Amino acid sequence: MTRVLVPLAQGCEELEAVTIIDLLRRADIEVVAAGLDDGPVTASRGVRLLPDMPLDQALEQDYDMVVLPGGLPGSDHLAADERVTSLLKNMNETGRFIGAVCAAPKVLARTGILDGKQATAFPGVLQAEKHANISGDAVIRDGRVITSRSAGTVMDFALAIIEALQGRESRDSVEASLARN
Repeated sequence: MTRVLVPLAQGCEELEAVTIIDLLRRADIEVVAAGLDDGPVTASRGVRLLPDMPLDQALEQDYDMVVLPGGLPGSDHLAADERVTSLLKNMNETGRFIGAVCAAPKVLARTGILDGKQATAFPGVLQAEKHANISGDAVIRDGRVITSRSAGTVMDFALAIIEALQGRESRDSVEASLARN
């Protein structure tokens, strides 16, 4: 089974975190939501999220992809966490998938993962990055790196992740199920 790690930092964007986790689980992808700290995560608008496990425990497992929700100060906490940056570098070096949305692509930029890559992020977040080719597109996939602009594009981002990991048929199935009701 495909496995994805979603690190949750205090101050993450709740809409992004929950949408990513929800849609990937609808595609029968095993998602581990791991808190940087023990206990609940208070997201950027005060919503409390309960991670599946602490990050240290989650790092004992192997993943096909790591996906970073954005939000502030959540993205800053991800960028400052040595465990997260080390994991991202390892995932990149071993050719596995990496995703980031909103402010979180700056974590990828700071680790060198976006060097020479096409990427998108919340407007202005990557403005100072000189090694990435910045786009205003909603979702960009460049090789095994997938980035997205904001909470407003997170559903398309999650669907792009499903397609990258499991193919177009799985993406179409999840997308179709969202329209039924």
